[in-house]
Amino acid sequence: MEIELPPGDIDLLAIGEVVVDFISEEDVPSLRQAATFRRYQGGSPGNIAANVARLGGTAAIVGKTGIGAFGSFCKAELGRVGVITDYLVMDHLVHTTVIFVSRTTGTPDFEAFRAGDAELKPEEVSEEAIERARIVHASTFALSRQPCRDAVFHTFKSAHELGKMISLDPNYSPRLWPNQREAMDVLEYLYGLTTLTKPSLDDASRLFGEGYNPEEYVRRFHDMGPDLVVLTMGSRGVLVSVAGKMTHIPALSIKVVDATGAGDAFWAGYLVSLLDGHDPIQAAHVAQAVVALKLQQVGPLPPTLDRAEIYRQVREVSEPRSNAPA
Repeated sequence: MEIELPPGDIDLLAIGEVVVDFISEEDVPSLRQAATFRRYQGGSPGNIAANVARLGGTAAIVGKTGIGAFGSFCKAELGRVGVITDYLVMDHLVHTTVIFVSRTTGTPDFEAFRAGDAELKPEEVSEEAIERARIVHASTFALSRQPCRDAVFHTFKSAHELGKMISLDPNYSPRLWPNQREAMDVLEYLYGLTTLTKPSLDDASRLFGEGYNPEEYVRRFHDMGPDLVVLTMGSRGVLVSVAGKMTHIPALSIKVVDATGAGDAFWAGYLVSLLDGHDPIQAAHVAQAVVALKLQQVGPLPPTLDRAEIYRQVREVSEPRSNAPA
């Protein structure tokens, strides 16, 4: 599969939740055991935009926050790493969404207090931002509530008409979206517009049920539309499927300190690598190198990352780690 890279002066336009994460200071499997928390800018689209900017790419965010301390914090943190916040809507009628998250080496426990993020309206999405973007990205979190769902619909349809690459993270959670049938209907529609997607095994099992092998999960995502599916499997590595041709990449051997935000670090590395002209397999090696940096520390990635150095290191070690197509 040849990746056609559209023009634009914004590498990534992320639309969806911009939130404040309160991550526990303790390494605990459940929020019930957490007593103290530290504040971080969060939300998958915001995190991916920030990570693209840290890697030297150009990223912008479309989302909605309040105008108080938490909204100002999010905007300042995104701006500090270079994310374009011109298209961020700060509304005095809403509060900024807050999420409490457990720090853990596995899948984090969380509790979300939804507010402003879900109130983004289609007419508040800048057409200029879509026209400037090369990749448009959203997550399922943003689709779980209206009117933000319609804002994402509008953005994806406009991006599709303009020939942009469209990325969708199927991070479905029944806690946030109890109506699983509705979620599948929404995803099936949007996947008809989507170029590439990054499910995890947890995402796949929540959407399609447990008991399938990774290859079957990948085929099911292909059946919904995307030609490029990148399935992350934690310690089992990554399965990259290009129009159904699958390649397994083993996981790196590292000591995991904190898994919160790992998927967002991986996908930012992957998208930046694709935009730099790497093939889908090499991009996965780059993404693994980026996520390794995240997994070995609590909180976000460092403010700046030398992606040329990451590429150099990946070239030295990636060939022996790639298996033959599955």
